[in-house]
Parts: sequence; structure tokens; C-alpha cells
Amino acid sequence: MQQSKDNGQSCWEAVYPSKFAPVHEIFKNIGRGNKLFISTGCGEPQYLVNALIRYVESDPKAFADAEIFQVWTLGVAVYTEEKFNYNFRHNSFFISKKSRDSVNAGLADYTPVFLSRVPDLLRRRQIRFDAALIQTSLPDKNGNVSLGISVDICKAAIENSGLIIVQMNADMPRVHGDTFINVKDIDYIIRHDEPLLEYAPSVPGDIARQTGRYVSKIVNDGDTIQIGYGSLPNAILENLKDKKHLGIHTELLTDGVVDLIKLGVIDNSRKTIDRGRTVASFCMGTKKTYHYIDDNPEMEFRTIEYTNDPLVISRIHNMTAINSALQIDLTGQASVESVEGRFYSGIGGSADFMRGALLAPDGKTILAIESTARNGEISRIVPSLPSGTGVTFNRGDIFYVVTEYGFAYLHGKNIRERAMDLIAIAHPKFREWLVKEAKKLNLIYTDQAFIPGVSSEYPEYLEEYRQVKNGKSLLFRPVRINDEGLVKEFFYSLSDQSLHKRFMSSRKDMPHKLRQNFVIIDYTKELVVLATNIIDKKEHIVGVGQFSIDESSLFAEVAFAVRDDYQGCGVGSELLAYLTVQAKKKGLHGFTADVLMENQPMLRLFEKMGFDIRKTLDDGVYSLVMKFEKQSA
Repeated sequence: MQQSKDNGQSCWEAVYPSKFAPVHEIFKNIGRGNKLFISTGCGEPQYLVNALIRYVESDPKAFADAEIFQVWTLGVAVYTEEKFNYNFRHNSFFISKKSRDSVNAGLADYTPVFLSRVPDLLRRRQIRFDAALIQTSLPDKNGNVSLGISVDICKAAIENSGLIIVQMNADMPRVHGDTFINVKDIDYIIRHDEPLLEYAPSVPGDIARQTGRYVSKIVNDGDTIQIGYGSLPNAILENLKDKKHLGIHTELLTDGVVDLIKLGVIDNSRKTIDRGRTVASFCMGTKKTYHYIDDNPEMEFRTIEYTNDPLVISRIHNMTAINSALQIDLTGQASVESVEGRFYSGIGGSADFMRGALLAPDGKTILAIESTARNGEISRIVPSLPSGTGVTFNRGDIFYVVTEYGFAYLHGKNIRERAMDLIAIAHPKFREWLVKEAKKLNLIYTDQAFIPGVSSEYPEYLEEYRQVKNGKSLLFRPVRINDEGLVKEFFYSLSDQSLHKRFMSSRKDMPHKLRQNFVIIDYTKELVVLATNIIDKKEHIVGVGQFSIDESSLFAEVAFAVRDDYQGCGVGSELLAYLTVQAKKKGLHGFTADVLMENQPMLRLFEKMGFDIRKTLDDGVYSLVMKFEKQSA
């Protein structure tokens, strides 16, 4: 991947012979109580760190209370073990699986901080490094080496360390951007080639893939995205293959992102800053990705204070931050780092991107989580965050929450609306519990109805788009338990005349108690379908249709209403046709309906269906019976 071994060492060893000292001589420059920095994640200099451990094992009194700082450790982390307590104390800005037990046992430390702010801590000497142990590429003809896949806070650590110790590795790619330092600025060099640590992509399961499909509906062509690592982000990236002209501005580059670049999905052509370039701060991937980014001018690695700066992020139009969390409560607070006092990860860069995307023109934030944890034993959506849980995202940080059961849009919603939206995408087996707990906390109506069991689970397969006469394509979908607000707006948008024709009464109000009858339903016994349109980026109901099954006769009573400004556009016809298809699939024989004699347009709708219809007039109201049989000639 790099230049020859001779070019990498011999000529520069002749110029700077003192920099190429034996390992045991180099480590003599580290003293008691020193603070050491080690490169991040897959960029960790494995040989150098192992040599440090061997040095201490050969002379246990060589170091005392040396503090080792890292953003995130993926590889060699034996210094967190209890046997090295005298020599080392690990301190991370983001907790990994390898350090989690040590942190929670009090054997290592976690420093919660926005990653974008770490370089400032170093420059102000609030945290100082006595030595930086980093890994680089081989030098070019001018003596410049690249930090390769780990720029993040490494550049700031180098600039603010008393001693710079480098492992030069031919396997480290030469990456463009803020990655270069010169041999003359390095104190000691250890030349050792070895494969870089790899972070193999986790294979997404069915739940992750379904969640990814919902996220893909929110991401638009031309968006610039930020996304993390793991099986869920991989599933999201897999579902973006049909998008066009996506951009990347992220802290972490993974195999999944590079796969989309190779497919042409990501071309960075619509970014409002750094156009044409993929911008990241560090990489956790496999050898194929390291090879792809090597000397690739379309890839640019920048320091963490640039990639993660909310003000920089806010300059990117259509910035879309996609992150995950351990838990979210019904008010919209979420935790990334801890649950009930146990630390799992860290603030990291997710909060930087969520805040920056909120400020960006047409930006949006997405929190993608699987609905349960521990093999389905616990819900990730909870009534309130448990005591001791850190709040990483506050109630104003999140636009969308996505699970395998759909997505909830929280931005601008009140607490009651948020709670119902989140209950609607929780795992079905926890929804009844969430409703009960939400009532206790006065987050939702105290008389909020709920139907437990599979009969109330949202039948997503019934969603379909239908085009009406005005050329608009409307989404026809079953009603959800969190649609009460939309239903309220719809009914109060109807004229008095439309209300009278639909309900055949002089009633002008539609209180919560009645609205619930439209949104809390048993899908095995009835169906309420909404015809919706997106107006000013918000979903609005333009028509409502419903039928209720009479199990004794296998007929269903049908009714529908259309917003006044959409009447005459064929919405009513499409609603009746849609309901007819669904009723026939359930094996029903036909519909019954009551229609005012004066409501001739409604009568004509039924007649246009071409089925056998019988009408009985009584006191100005037609009682219709429509059998699903074609009229005889």
C-alpha cells in the first residue's frame, strides 16, 4: 500500500538516527504519573502498545500511575486489567466493549465530553499528554507521514504532547486531508509492518433490516448523512442503495459507506461544503476499505473539531444525522451512554451531529433503535428514563424515532402526542404496559383506550398509494393509535354541511371520547382507512373511510367522509373501492349504509360500483344493502 521498506526507513534513519532508538530506550523517556495518548480504534499501534506492555512486565516498577487516554479502544487493552493497576489507569472518552467492565468496576475511567470539544481541552492544557503513541503510514519523499485511518483527536494530541512516538506501518493508508505530520516533528520512530485492526461489518438481522427500511423512507435524494457503526447502521446503509446523490459528512467511515460510494449512491455532488469529497475523521472497517481510501483524493479525513463542530455541520443543507440509543422515554429523552448507573458507551460525536443537524437548513435528526433489548426481554421505549441514566439527547434533539414497527415524528409535538407516537412504534407486547404507565404519569389522557393483543397491531401491508382525479397520489393507510390529532384536525376542517351528511346530526364537535372510536380499533372486526396527503411537509387527512363487521350476517356497515376542498376529486370513490377490496378479502358478502336522501353524490358513488344494490327509504334516509355481486343485465 505504501513505499518500499528502504524508502520508509533507511534514508530517514540516516538523516535522523536518534529517532530510531531501540524500544526499551524510547520508553525510558516516560516517567511516573505521565499521561499517554494512544490512537483511536482500528488505528491503534498494536506492536507499539504490546511493546509497552512487555516493557512494564520486564520491569514492573518502570511506570507508576501512568494514565492512558483513548477515544475508543478496539484492540490491545491489557492495561485495563487489574494486574496492571499499579502501572496504568485507563481513561477513555468513549467506552468500548473491551473497557466497559473495567470502567464499571472502578478500575478505569470514563470522561464524558462532546468529541468536538476534546481538542480544546488539550490546547487549554486542561488535559495534557506527556507522550502520544500513534501509528502512521510510511513517509513520502518530503518526509510527510499520514495518520491514515485515525485523525480524530490524534492531530491535537500530537500538537499538545511532550513526546511523539510513532509506529510506521506500510499497511497504514495514506489518506488525504488533515492527516500529515513530518518526520522532523516526531521524537521516536519504530518501524513495524502489521495488518491494521479490522472492524468487520455485523450482519443485520430481520429486525435491523426492517428498521433500516423505515429509515430509508426518511432519507431523501441529495441528503448529506452521518451514521455510526454496528448491525443497525449497516442495515440502514443497505436500504439506501436506491437513493441518488447522497453526501457524507461524518466522524466515522465504515465499509457500508464505501460500498455506497462504489455504487455511485454517494457522490457528494450536492453538498454545500466540501462538495465532491467524502469527509470523515476516522475509519473502522476492513482491508478492502483501507485499500480504497489509500491516496484517494475524493476521501478527506479532517480533525474532530471540524467534522463534529455543530456550526460546521449547520452549514450543510439537508444534513441528516442518524444515530442510535440504549433507551428513549415517552417524552423524547434518550440515553446513549448509560442505563441505571451502568456505563455502556459515551456521548461520543452523536450529540454533536444531532445538534448541528437541527441548525442546518432542512436538516433532520433520526434516532434508530430496535424496539427491545436482551432478546426481547425489555423495551427500549420506556415511560421514563431510570434513575442513574444519563440523558444524551434532550427532548428537543430528536425529529424522528424509528423502530422495526415504524417511525414517530416528535419535532414540534406536545408530550401527549409524543407519548402516543412512541407507544405506536414500541414492541406490541409492551404497548399496554406503556399506556398504563403513561396514564399514571399523566402523559396521556387518563381515559385513553387501548386494545391489547395482535388484533390491534398495525397492518402495514394494507398501505397503498392511489391517484385521484386532481392528479395527486394519496396514501391510503389504516388508522394508527396515535392518529387522534390528525383525526381531530380532519373533522374540524369539515363544513357544517359535510358533518351533517356524514353523521346525520346537528352535532358540531368531536371530543376526545368520540375520536377514540376512530383510532382505537380491533382490525379483525373493523377497519378505518385514512386517505392522506403531505402538505407543507406535514401529513394531513383528506378522507376517512370505515367499515364495521356484523359477524352474524357477514355484512359490514360502511361510511366515509371527504374534506370539502377534495370533494369531487374522486377521493370518495377510491375510499369505497379500497374498502370493498379489503372487505372481500375478509370473505364479507357486502356493505350496508345509511345515506341521507339529499346526499345524491354519495348515492351515485355506491351505484357506480356496479354491484347489486337495494334501497329502502325511511324518513328521508336511504338504507342501502350492497351485495358483492354484479348487477344482472
